[in-house]
Amino acid sequence: MTTTATARRRSALARVEARQALGFASPALVGLALFTIVPVGLSIVMSFFDWPTFGERTFNAGANYGRLFADPNFLPALRNSLVFTILYVPLNLVLSLTLALGLSARIRGRGALRVLFFIPVVTPMVANVLVWKMLLQPQGLFNGIAVSWFGVQLPNFLADPYWAMIMVVVMSVWQGLGYNMLIFSAALEQLPESVIEAATIDGASGFRLTWGIMLPMISPAIFFATIMTIITSLQVFVQPQLLTGGGPGNATMPLVMWIYNQGFKFQDLGLAAAGAWILFALIIGVTAVQFQAQKRWVHYEH
Repeated sequence: MTTTATARRRSALARVEARQALGFASPALVGLALFTIVPVGLSIVMSFFDWPTFGERTFNAGANYGRLFADPNFLPALRNSLVFTILYVPLNLVLSLTLALGLSARIRGRGALRVLFFIPVVTPMVANVLVWKMLLQPQGLFNGIAVSWFGVQLPNFLADPYWAMIMVVVMSVWQGLGYNMLIFSAALEQLPESVIEAATIDGASGFRLTWGIMLPMISPAIFFATIMTIITSLQVFVQPQLLTGGGPGNATMPLVMWIYNQGFKFQDLGLAAAGAWILFALIIGVTAVQFQAQKRWVHYEH
């Protein structure tokens, strides 16, 4: 009888604790449902409808997905997103890793240098873009230095269809460099000193120590930074929107800007939702490939 009564009290206490936990978690769950789950579900539905912002909505099965490839700007926008990713990701990772390695040594003022390189990450994007616009204008600092010092007239970077994408990439690398640098710096700080000392005693130094010992040991951090950088680069929007407006022509218009234009400029929410799900499928596919490939080069044990 005593055992039964104790079990009943424990069961009642567990039910009370479960209700209390649900009460504490309910605001977060309601927010998750209202701002994530419901919009995602609605976007799936919208992609199968002719869904203007105002007016009658009609079901069109999968016609929106066919219309994507009939739109003359969709494939160029997809191409621009891929080009930006291919250029941006390696540059960002290599430069941020180089900075982290350079600042990993116990040099004087390395904390201040890390803060200096991280400042563009937390600076409002509008301010960053305004500075770069002033630098890249024909009357800007870069062209002024080139003309006065070397007598060379630089091209109008933001009006040239080839240079515009390069400048968007350069500005984005400058702006996002500090985030991955801190990730790599934190990983390097956690390396066991005994392993580094043993490798040094065995004759490893310089490039051999970095390539053969340090990089494999921080490969989980490199994998995380690679995944997150690829995802954010495929979703790039703010930098080209503010710096070039997607131009000249559609030379720097990424897929997210195309989706934005379809939904909020041309009021075709169904087509925009279909484009968003194509982007989602692309990101999921690339991420899945990365997770399969990481088994060959990511080492989770020192």
